[in-house]
This record gives sequence, structure tokens and C-alpha cells, in this order.
Amino acid sequence: MRYVEQLPYETREENHVTITMTDGVRLSARIWRPAPSDGGPVPAVVECVPYRKNDLTSTRDAIHHPYIAGHGYACVRVDLRGTGESEGVLLDEYLEQEQRDTEEVLAWVAAQPWCDGRTGMMGISWGAFAALQTAARRPESLKAIVIASFTDNRYADDMHYLGGAMLSDNLAEAGTMFAYATCPPDPAVVGERWRDMWRERLEAARPWVLEWLRHPHRDAYWQHASLNEDYARLRCPVLASSGWADGYSNAVTRLLANVDVPRKGLIGPWSHKLPHLGEPGPAIGYLQEVVKWWDHWLKGVDNGVMEGPMLRTWMQESVPPSTSYEERPGRWVAEPSWPSPRIKEVAHPLRGSAIVTADNEADDEAPPVNGRTRTVRSPLSVGQFAGKWASYNAPPDLPYDQREEDGGSLVFETEPLAERMEILGSPSVDLEVSASAPVAQITARISDVAPDGRATRVTYGVLNLTHRESDEHPRPLEPGRRYRARIPLNGVAQAFPPGHRVRLSLSTSYWPLVWPAPEPVLLTVHEGGGELVLPVRPTGEPDGMPQADFGEPEGCRPPPVTRLTEPEQAWNVSRSLVDYHSALDIVKDRGTQRYEENGIEVGLRACERYTSVADDFTSPSGRSAWTMRFSRPDWDVRVETSTVLTANADEFIVDATLDGYEDGRRVFSRTWNETVSRDLA
Repeated sequence: MRYVEQLPYETREENHVTITMTDGVRLSARIWRPAPSDGGPVPAVVECVPYRKNDLTSTRDAIHHPYIAGHGYACVRVDLRGTGESEGVLLDEYLEQEQRDTEEVLAWVAAQPWCDGRTGMMGISWGAFAALQTAARRPESLKAIVIASFTDNRYADDMHYLGGAMLSDNLAEAGTMFAYATCPPDPAVVGERWRDMWRERLEAARPWVLEWLRHPHRDAYWQHASLNEDYARLRCPVLASSGWADGYSNAVTRLLANVDVPRKGLIGPWSHKLPHLGEPGPAIGYLQEVVKWWDHWLKGVDNGVMEGPMLRTWMQESVPPSTSYEERPGRWVAEPSWPSPRIKEVAHPLRGSAIVTADNEADDEAPPVNGRTRTVRSPLSVGQFAGKWASYNAPPDLPYDQREEDGGSLVFETEPLAERMEILGSPSVDLEVSASAPVAQITARISDVAPDGRATRVTYGVLNLTHRESDEHPRPLEPGRRYRARIPLNGVAQAFPPGHRVRLSLSTSYWPLVWPAPEPVLLTVHEGGGELVLPVRPTGEPDGMPQADFGEPEGCRPPPVTRLTEPEQAWNVSRSLVDYHSALDIVKDRGTQRYEENGIEVGLRACERYTSVADDFTSPSGRSAWTMRFSRPDWDVRVETSTVLTANADEFIVDATLDGYEDGRRVFSRTWNETVSRDLA
């Protein structure tokens, strides 16, 4: 990243500005403004998230908000109700209260003497959710949004459920917010009332995973704040981005295809990162793109921002399997509209163990296997090398070599490709199947298989077969009965070189990325009609976009941070051949850092552990444990949380603890032990 020392405008900063809601709760904001706004109002850009503006996001915020402010905008970074130095409590994600608060924040900002009445919203992840969900409510001042790593479908395309199957990230994210929502405000900012504010948060706390488990189907809980319920609600322009290594790789193209507003899409090779901080690289000059967007939609500058392609994306080249990449080789390609008329969905029949392509159509009549059926009953070990649902690239969390996973899967494969093939979009698998139990799931994975046999996962999808017809009204299977099932896979842009094979792998478990079905399932795949559908992009046409279209990543230099203890990262898979106990242990420890700007010292350690025993489908257990510590010479507090999730055939079981400490003394403690019906999950 290139740090920019000179910007068009000098900026001024206010670290703690309170915005009072109609119910009297005061939210805390940090504001950067161009100096000329004292004498003449400017447009404003707002970001609302629960991740503590004074410390945990202060480095990230200091890179882009002063940069945008230095180009002539007032930037307002708000801690959500109940987080950071904002009053109140945070009880769940994306509640109606949060959206009303955001509307009030926008109205307050638009009415300030330094604002000309025009606002935009931006953010990544929660901040992007907030921007999109608020835009759907059409507040008067909001003229455009810039969002990264988001979804328009809270049930089917977030970290909770995938294809009706519960993700382990449902537990992991709940553990994250269990900790964040119970952290204290900073006494140096809010004064002596910090202890009362903290106590209120601790008393109101509850493991969010309980609520998420109570809604295993698509109901009103998930429909709330999901734009796909009515795309026409969005009426302002949107610049949307994500990364192929992120869990949110699908929403950009879905948004482009369904909203009727000025829109642009950008998808790089990145994990859950902003594009100017993108990992794996290459990162891009994203903030230049953002300023150009704001200049057009908030200032009315005729700068050609809407010219050129609707979608720009990184076409990834083949790489050996690895849990982390510094750079993904590839090139930028462009599509003038989405869906693109250039991309053709090509159906490849599944015959025996083969994926039929143009190169082996002559073998299409090969005799079927096992009397026109093939079966699979995957061990619980399939999935240990799956990586995270959403990669953060720290610790290394991408899927590893799929060969061991494929040993417990049903595998179909092409012959070595005679010519290069590129896909761009969302593949799918259509099957006729029968299962031995009323609840069963299928995970479908596409891998790029090199001539030496190494298999790199390209994309995957999951389907809880009870959701084969509906996420709102799932129905149990009748064992032995045949069903048609379509498994959508995550969108991707991927090139397959000549000589490589395309592999489709089907498994009945994918633990711990996906919580397994209540019992082992024998799945029968019936020949005749099974096919892999690939979105094929022609390789002989121009890409429509020069390689140097994006500038170098740049931003403002953040204030200094002193590292006091070293971080720790771990991702360890272990397996005992004595008692058949398997475990995945993940450690994300940021170490202790002192933010020199305000003197606060922060330590953060998160540990996840996922275990199972042999092929006992009632043995899986997940644990998310967090320790967050905040201190100065005269102040030392920490929060410790633990959430353990187990299950039997009928119920999920949640055991959770929350402890608060001041000066090493425990001042708060609470435990939960509750059960929730699995209800076909």
C-alpha cells in the first residue's frame, strides 16, 4: 500500500461525537471532515459497524476515512448501539432497531452545517449489510452506497445456513459477537459511567446462536432485511465488491442481475478483505474507485464512472492446492452486463465415473456402474481440509489438497482437457438420488486436478435434501424414494489449463464446515439425467478491459501501534487411531497492541475447536472461546466467553459462559444450558 501524504484538502478529526436517538440513547461517532467544510457544506459518507472505532477498527478506519475526507467529504464512522462508546445494548444482528438508528444517524448527518444534505453509506461485511439494508428503506438523504462482502439473502447466503444445512460459522460468528457485544466502553471517552454501561451489556447478553438455531428454515426472521424479498426497494446507485475466497462471492452478480439502478460490480481473488487491502493479491487502488464513485453520485461530477463494463472480475489461473496464497495468478476480465450474453451454461452428463465433455462424447454410451447406480456413505473425516466458509487468510484457512477428501466421496472426472476452459458464474449439479434416512445432505465440490494428481478445490455447494423443494417448508425424505435435486455451487472465475481434469466430488458429510446430518446416510445416485452445468466463458474473445485499469492501492497512513506481545495463528488437524477422536483446532490471537493515539492496550484471542469420534454422527462438538482485554495504567478489564455446541439426533445443545473481570477480579458471571429442536437440520 502506498500511503498518501498530500490530499486535495486538509482534514479535521473529532474522536467522539454523540448522536442522540429518539429514545434518548446516544451513539458515538468519529468524524473526519475537510477543513473547508467549516465554511461550506460538503456531502457525507457514513459507516455503521459494531467493531469499536477507538481501537479494534481504528487502523483500518484511519486508512480510508481520512483519505475520502481529504477528497472533499465528511466521513462519519458510528459504533452501533451497545458497542464501543455507544450507549444501549446490542442483542442480535440487523434488527429493526439498528436500521431505525441508522436512518436517524443519516438524518442527523444531513442536518449538520458541514453537510450539504447529501449522504452515502459504505462498509465491508456488517457495514455493507447496514448500507444495503438502510438503502432499501430509502432515507431521503441517501444518494448512493459502496458495499463489500455482503449478501441480499440472509438465510441462504450468509454464514448461518447453506442449502438448508447449518454451517459451523453459525457457531463461530455467534462466538465472535458474544464477545464483541459484551466489551466495555472506554472510560477515557465516556467517563465514570463506563462501568454502568458495561454492566448493562453484560446483563443483557445472550448467546446469539440460540436464536439462530431456532430458525433453521427460511422464515420471517431471515426475510427481514433481505433485499431479495423485493429488489425494487433499492433505488440508489450501488458499487458492490467481494472476493472469490470470501463466503460472500455470490451476492455481487446476483445484485447486478436483479436490481434496476445504476450499478457496478467488482470481484477479485480476495478473502474477507476490502479490495485495497486484498489478500490473496493483487490488491487494487480501490479507494480511488470509491472517490470517483462519490464524486459522481454525491457531487454530480461528470467523470465517466458509469462507462465501461458492469462487472470486472479476476479470472484465476490454476494453482497447486494451498491453505494460503500471497498472490493468485490471473488477469482482470470484464463483462458489459450481467447476466452476460457471452457466458453459456454447458451441461455435462455424468456417466459412470465420467463427466462427459466434447472431448469424450463418443464414450457417452459407456455401460453404467452398479446397475445404473452409484452409492456413497462418507465418513465424518470428509471436510477436515475444507477450510473456512469465509476465508480471512489469517490463519491460513483455504481448502487443502482434495485427494484425501475424495477418498470418502463419489467422484466423477473428465478426461484431460484438450483445450483451455474458463468458467465465470455459478455452476450447478443436477442429480436423481435416493437416501437411506429422512434427513440427508450432499456436498458437491469441483476441483482442478493437475497432471500430477494434486486437486485444488475451485468451488462447492451444499444441499440439505429436506430443502430440495423449499427453504421455507422443508420435508423429510422417504428412505429409498427417488428425488430430483439441484445443488447450486458458489460463483467463481477459474481457468482450467489443457491437460488438467475437472473433478466433481459428492459427499454425504463435510464436517466441520457443515454440521452433519443426525445419522450416517447411504446416498444412491441414479444414472440418467445427472449432469454438471458449467458457466463457460469463451476464451477466444477479447477481455474488454486493459490490465492497468486499476491503480496502485493507496490510503492514508494510520497512527502508530506498538506490538507488546506476539500474535499466534494455528490451524491443526489431528486424529487418534487409538480412540478414533478427530479434532480441528484454530487459534487467532492478535497479541497485545498499544494504540499510541489514545494509549489503550488491547489483547484479543479466539480459539475454535471442532471434534468428532469415528463415524458417530452424534459426536460432533464445536467450541468458540474468546478473551478480549482492554487496559491502561489505571484501568484493566477483560471479557471471557465460551460457547459449546453439541447435538443428538433430535436436539442441539448449547452450553455457554460469560465472565467479566476488572483488575483481575471476576465481577460478572453467567452460564447457559439450553436445547433447541433440530427440525430437519
